[in-house]
Order: sequence, then structure tokens, then C-alpha cells
Amino acid sequence: MTMSKYFMVLNLRSNNLQGPIPDKFLASCGLQTFNLNGNLLHGKVPKSLAHCSKLEVLDIGTNQIDGHFPCFLQNLPTLSVLVLRNNKFHGTLGCSKAKNPWKMVQIVDIAFNNFSGKLPEKYFRTLKKMKDDDDNAEPDIIQSAINNVYYQDSVTVMSKGQQMELIKIRRIFTAIDFSSNHFKGQIPEDLMDLKALYILNFSNNAFSGEIPSTIGNLTQLESLDLSNNSLVGEIPTQLSSLSFLSYLNLSFNHLVGKIPTGTQLQSFEASSFEGNYGLYGPPLTEIPKRPNDPPSCIHNQHLEG
Repeated sequence: MTMSKYFMVLNLRSNNLQGPIPDKFLASCGLQTFNLNGNLLHGKVPKSLAHCSKLEVLDIGTNQIDGHFPCFLQNLPTLSVLVLRNNKFHGTLGCSKAKNPWKMVQIVDIAFNNFSGKLPEKYFRTLKKMKDDDDNAEPDIIQSAINNVYYQDSVTVMSKGQQMELIKIRRIFTAIDFSSNHFKGQIPEDLMDLKALYILNFSNNAFSGEIPSTIGNLTQLESLDLSNNSLVGEIPTQLSSLSFLSYLNLSFNHLVGKIPTGTQLQSFEASSFEGNYGLYGPPLTEIPKRPNDPPSCIHNQHLEG
């Protein structure tokens, strides 16, 4: 870490590294990629990492790192990919001192932790990369130039219910994965302004309230997973207007009413809607289940990563 001014890329993923990440990053830190995914590291995210103002990719997923959400990361001006997945983080996401959070972030994955509480509305307001739906944008790839040799970053994400490795991270690819935590409250309306978002996964939490009708604003959405929560009300018809949506999972909530017919929603498997005992219509049965019918599986089970 004390040599960080000489490195643009430090990739030590998938080893057996143990102990804490040294809090020794220099004020002259030049790191653009820092990847420690898949080790046995513990302790907290070192605060001196804030010196790495050129950092674009930070992946410390699948370790044993704990503590509250490292709010100082929101002030890194070039951060594009943040993966904290499958660790022991806890607490809320409130970051009151963040100056201009998430201006460049396009992938944020904090799944399989112990985060809790309501999602602050302002959390999604500055996600500029996820709001820009300009189809004419160049499909640029995140990479670092080292002596005129390009290092291409890669990252593993959950997409359409399956784990997928992105060998090349295109700057137009966007994803939010907050699954398998303990978040509660309503899905924030500000989230519906992210019209360039490709993947949204809020599954296995305790979200309540209705699915916002403004979800129709997410015109680029390809994968939506809201399963295993406590969402209520009817499925908004606006959901059927998402023409790129190829994966949908609304199972095991408290949704009611008829699934909007004459739409692409009928093209999904019945498993996308199961476990909602007031929901009916194709691809489910035409007869709604009674509220006192026994459930077919445990609701809102917190999964292991």
C-alpha cells in the first residue's frame, strides 16, 4: 500500500490473503483499479483509500470485511464500479457528509451483507451515469493504460438470475444490486429517474408498499428482481411497457389483482409471480388463492452468499 503511487492496477483477487487491508495508502496514490475479491480479509475499509482520487474500480467482494458503509468512497470523483458484495457490513446507508456522491458510478453491488433501514431518497439523485439514456454514446470500455498496454477490468455481477462475469466493463452498462440485506420501507421514487439502468436487484429484503407506477421510466431495464419482500398492491401496468425487460421476478410478496394481460408479462414463467396469494391471471391460474392458504415456502429467507 505504501507503493500505491507507482501502481495503476493492483489485482490480487482469488487468493488466500488474510488480515486487514493496511491503512497505508499515500496521498499520491495513483490506483485506478483495486481488486481484492475472493480472499479472507477482515477489518474495515481503510480510510486512507480516500487518497486514491483516480480510482475507477474497487472490488473487495467476498471477504469478511465489516463496519458501516464507507461513506468517504462516495467522494471519489472517478469511481465507476463499487463491489462490496458478500461481506459483513452493517448499518444504514446514510452519508450526510458526501459532497457529490456517485456522480460516475455505474455499478454498485452491496448484496449479501447486513445493511438495514430505509434507503435515503438522495442516495439515487446524483447517479448521473444511470440517468443518461443517450443511445448515441460510444460503447467505451473501462481500462487502464500502462506503458501503452491496456489492462481491461472485469467484474462479476448477478444478471437475469444468474452470475455473469463481465470480461470487459462497458461504460454504458449499469447495475444496482442491494439484494439479501435487511432494507425496509418503500422503494424510493428517485430510483425511477435512472432511465439508463440495466439491472435492478432488490430481492431478499423487507421492502414494503407498492411498486411505483413510475417504474415505466426505467426504459433500458433488462433485469428486475423484487422477489422475497413485502410489497403490496397490484402490478402497475407501466411495468409492461419496458420493452427490453427479459428477466422478471416478483415472487413471494403480497401482490394482489390480475396480472396485466395483453402484455409481455405473460411471456414470463409462472415462477416469476408465485407466492403472491392474491395474484392471478396468466401465466398463473385464473382463480386467486385464498389469503389463509398455507405458503409453499419460507418468505423472505436471507440467503448465504
